[in-house]
Amino acid sequence: MGPSIAALRVVHAEHPQNPRVLYELGGAYDTAGDEATAAALYEHAMSLGLAGDLRRRCFLQYGSTLRNLGRIEESLATFDRARAEFPDSVALRVFESLTLHAAGRPDAALAELLEVVADHVDSPELDRYKPAIRGNAAYLASLDIPDRADPTPSPRAEPGAPR
Repeated sequence: MGPSIAALRVVHAEHPQNPRVLYELGGAYDTAGDEATAAALYEHAMSLGLAGDLRRRCFLQYGSTLRNLGRIEESLATFDRARAEFPDSVALRVFESLTLHAAGRPDAALAELLEVVADHVDSPELDRYKPAIRGNAAYLASLDIPDRADPTPSPRAEPGAPR
């Protein structure tokens, strides 16, 4: 990524307040493994009004970078904010599940991925089981609720459907 970073640094020197340039430079540093530098650039890009699909992508990359830096609570907060702005983003949901897992919340992480599967995987083989998948996702999500007493078994879609 050295040549890319060098080229982007020249553009950044000419346009230091351009959110697109900051985002792209952050992505180059991220790919190069300098996640601390990337995180600061992503933050700056968003603070300057990065918008649209680039903002969604920046949220995803920033949230993942925070997770990789061990800043799990900040990553979760970033994904919460991102999902509020981009509620239909499948990619945000998938990467948020990685942060949930890193936060020691594997039930919530798997529940989120099961919901993504039920919502977005079109397969005649799978369609029959989507109610069961959603039921299992709801059950797993309920296990992540603190102080929940006596969780109920996961509902089945129909007799004989797998859980």
